[in-house]
Amino acid sequence: MGRWEVLEDWKIKIAALWLIYNVAGLIAVALMFMEPGVVTELAEEGTIAGAKLGPEMLLAGAVTLLIPLVMAFLSLTLKDKMNRWTNIIVGIVYTVLGIADFAEVCTAEFPAYAILMIVSQFVVAALIVWYAWKSKQKA
Repeated sequence: MGRWEVLEDWKIKIAALWLIYNVAGLIAVALMFMEPGVVTELAEEGTIAGAKLGPEMLLAGAVTLLIPLVMAFLSLTLKDKMNRWTNIIVGIVYTVLGIADFAEVCTAEFPAYAILMIVSQFVVAALIVWYAWKSKQKA
């Protein structure tokens, strides 16, 4: 029996959800660059949506994109109890970030694609917490 046949269903679901979370974020960024004026603003002013694009912002973006990828791997490799709690804690953090993003969407004008991506990331993060919470711990 191979490694993939031994993995519990919830681990695979959570790993896939982390990947979906990341892809949704990358799609949002790619679509943002297709908006008229965004590339020009970045090239001429070094800003995106009025925010200065510096090393700190790039590092924050890299970390934000790297964590879900690491979580997808850890979801398949950690022991059950550690896996469960790691996904619950990190999933809650990303769910709270999703709530904060959604609050920003409600107070400003965002394009429909951005709202869709923010809501989908929030739902995926909440599902990660749900699947981890509902997973059965081995004795």
